[in-house]
Amino acid sequence: VEQAVEVYHDEQYKSKRWHFPSHNFTLSVIWSPFLLKADIFEDINGVSSAETQLHLDKLDKTWTDQYENFDYVVIAGGKWFLKTAIYHENGTVTGCHSCLGKNLTEMSFEYAYRRALKLILDFMMGSGWKAFVFLRTTTPDHFENGEWFSGGTCNRTGPFKEGEVDIKDVDAELRGIEMDEFEKASIVGAENGVTLKLLDTTRMSMLRPDGHPGPYRQFQPFAKDKNAKVQNDCLHWCLPGPIDSWNDILMEMVIRGAH
Repeated sequence: VEQAVEVYHDEQYKSKRWHFPSHNFTLSVIWSPFLLKADIFEDINGVSSAETQLHLDKLDKTWTDQYENFDYVVIAGGKWFLKTAIYHENGTVTGCHSCLGKNLTEMSFEYAYRRALKLILDFMMGSGWKAFVFLRTTTPDHFENGEWFSGGTCNRTGPFKEGEVDIKDVDAELRGIEMDEFEKASIVGAENGVTLKLLDTTRMSMLRPDGHPGPYRQFQPFAKDKNAKVQNDCLHWCLPGPIDSWNDILMEMVIRGAH
């Protein structure tokens, strides 16, 4: 019920911090799409001018330098690891994902994601800072008749019924890696007094193809031409329902976890 005061934002307004004075409560969003050290060369529409340079053995200081400021932490990854990337380990290029014509060893996004999650969770479980950590599982997209770059749309106006849709192979693989690394890390966390919880929203989010911005990622996309061809966003979320459910579950887990 209190108006938050924005106390920080980065140059691109991707990372932000708000303060709620009467509660002495601070909320931060930290933009670190891989949670690893990465050089990214893409514009606001996701179009890259060069391959991402991803360091699989180095965490992104954008978040690690602030980590001990936070009592509760929600981390999430997944879809960014599907992008074209050159992989670096031990100071050298070790391979790449989906970089045709580069004369580099093709490596799977599964390898990179597993490596990343292990490094991230090892840091959190062993840092000595006893935060309450949530790993939120991968969120499914709902592109139909193409992908984001090839005319895919999400025009459905209501939820799927249970059993009407199945998890995509890619989402199943990402979530499988998350489950594996969560299980291993939670054992270490328990030994070190760190709480690690799984915020598993994947399957429930699958049922909401109507929750995405669709063509409305830009303001009034059809104002000048009602038949305009616009890029659809069937990955991010904006309509009431899905994110509210995530928040309700998160708060329930915080309250129960505190007892």
